[in-house]
Amino acid sequence: MSGGESSARGIDSTALAEAALDAAQVLTLNTGAVVAVTVQTDYVTDGRRTVALSNGSPLMTRVTSVGCALSATVAAFAGVAEVDDLWAATVAAIAYSSIAGELASRDAALPGSFAVAYLDRLASLDANLFAAARVA
Repeated sequence: MSGGESSARGIDSTALAEAALDAAQVLTLNTGAVVAVTVQTDYVTDGRRTVALSNGSPLMTRVTSVGCALSATVAAFAGVAEVDDLWAATVAAIAYSSIAGELASRDAALPGSFAVAYLDRLASLDANLFAAARVA
């Protein structure tokens, strides 16, 4: 979509983070959309602002549907945001999802148990737990 080459497989993109971020910035400038790149470090850009988030767990790449859950979380956060706050809503959604993954990895060491723990953390992560987490 950005005009560059891709070797992506959903959330498991094999592109280097810098190349993916460059493509995201071109895409947002061409479309006006907020674009998120989720790799080891997640990036969100609207062409004017870019933030890097480093929460999460390596187990998130080993469980089917984590990317789908992230898309749904971004949609939910964007759905209650003002149009001019879509960048902030996307940043908050990715932080929420990655903190849930980070906390879930404390409860589970393998992909099967992680999937359940991740869903539980998505459902139970409240404002106090979110505020207590270190957003990196």
